[in-house]
Amino acid sequence: MRVVIVTESFPPDVNGVAHCAQQTALHLVRRGHTPLVVAPAPPGALAATGPDEGAPCPVVRVPSLPLPGYPQVRVALPSRRVAAALAAHRAEIVHLAGPFVLGARGMSAAARLGLPAVAVYQTDLAGYARTYVGVGESVAWRRLRAVHGAADRTLAPSTAAVRDLEAHGIGRIRLWRRGVDTVRFRPGLRDESLRRSLAPGGETLVGYVGRLAPEKRVDLLAGVCALPGVRVVVVGDGPSEPALRAALPGAVFLGRRTGADLARIFASLDVFAHTGPYETFCQTVQEAMASGVPVVAPAAGGPLDLVDHRRTGFLVPPDDPAALSEAVAALVAAPALRAVYGRAGRAAVERRTWEAIGDELIGHYREVLRERTAVAA
Repeated sequence: MRVVIVTESFPPDVNGVAHCAQQTALHLVRRGHTPLVVAPAPPGALAATGPDEGAPCPVVRVPSLPLPGYPQVRVALPSRRVAAALAAHRAEIVHLAGPFVLGARGMSAAARLGLPAVAVYQTDLAGYARTYVGVGESVAWRRLRAVHGAADRTLAPSTAAVRDLEAHGIGRIRLWRRGVDTVRFRPGLRDESLRRSLAPGGETLVGYVGRLAPEKRVDLLAGVCALPGVRVVVVGDGPSEPALRAALPGAVFLGRRTGADLARIFASLDVFAHTGPYETFCQTVQEAMASGVPVVAPAAGGPLDLVDHRRTGFLVPPDDPAALSEAVAALVAAPALRAVYGRAGRAAVERRTWEAIGDELIGHYREVLRERTAVAA
């Protein structure tokens, strides 16, 4: 199949949409298909077509600007390159990754060319619009309904996301979860020298990995910082970093980490604490589980599907700092329980490989193409 992936984000960006789009392109190449990626140009880069360094396929970059209030996120500018890319690639199907701005243009171009489109819902874009652009959620949902309503199929990453989409009048939804690299993220990477450098007093390491942005509510870890014998480790960057450094006394901020370095940090944690209540999936929870680390996360959104309460970790009420601290404290006080939960978490994700998830996606493509053919006949 000749597939064009129109994505709101792509490496070198570090986020769920970028990672999933990259994994999708890589899997398509491995399965003998021919993908092309259309994505916003990163900071300081010119719009171009060609082989991005490390990309598994050609990438068409369109001009972009930083999102107001969050310069790490790029928003694509109007461009004819999207339609031109679909036509030049002779696309058979269009994959819209987290469609909102660039994805809306991709959907319009696909419709004009008579191409089927699969839209992947992946980010709480209504929350983004409210937090960073200053428009109401209803405005964002109107945009999302327009894009997803025109797509042949919408793929949602969790049962909570399915319910949210249905509640806002979006149909033709299928569940499509995310994979995790269980070779890269594994318990065997636990590094005692790293642990000593992060916790020279032998403290229990409680980690957060993700964007440092208002909607992630990393400030809820302030109570965890106050727990005796605990060292909080924060991995990531974003606009909230200066405020969080002040709000989380004693925490170690490691900045953005990727690849083998990130995997080593995950495996060296004792507890993983996620704080954001608006996750449609939450890939870092899966990566912690693959690393054999018990998880504390909000009982909302994607973590509801991922964390088996009192078997792989704890689910706590969203936006409740006392409940978060209490759950972390319970794990800090029980090393044997942490080990049991960590093993159970690893076992729960071992078969959730990107290969299996990628094959599911190709199955969705084929079903959509068959449905289009049946309608045309």
